[in-house]
Amino acid sequence: MKAMVQIDKGEVITKFRLSEKDTGSCEVQIALLSARISLLTGHLKEHRKDFHSRRGLVAMANRRRRLLAYVRRKDEGKYASLIRALGLRK
Repeated sequence: MKAMVQIDKGEVITKFRLSEKDTGSCEVQIALLSARISLLTGHLKEHRKDFHSRRGLVAMANRRRRLLAYVRRKDEGKYASLIRALGLRK
C-alpha cells in the first residue's frame, strides 16, 4: 500500500507569503489548500471507495472557494495573479 506523499509546506509558504513572517494570509492558505487538494485527488483516483477522504476533499475545496471569493472581493488583481500562479480556472 502506497503512503500519501507529503507536501512541502515551507516551500509553498515561501512562494506565496506577503512578508517574511507571513504564514496565514489568504494567499498562503489558498496555496496550501490547493496543494492538499491535488494530493488528495490523486489518492482518490486510486482508492475510489474512500468516502471519508472524499468528504475531507469536498470540505477543503469549499474552504478554498470561500477564501478565493474573499480575495476577489478585496482585490481583483491579487485574485487574478493567484489564480494564474496556482493554475486554477475561474
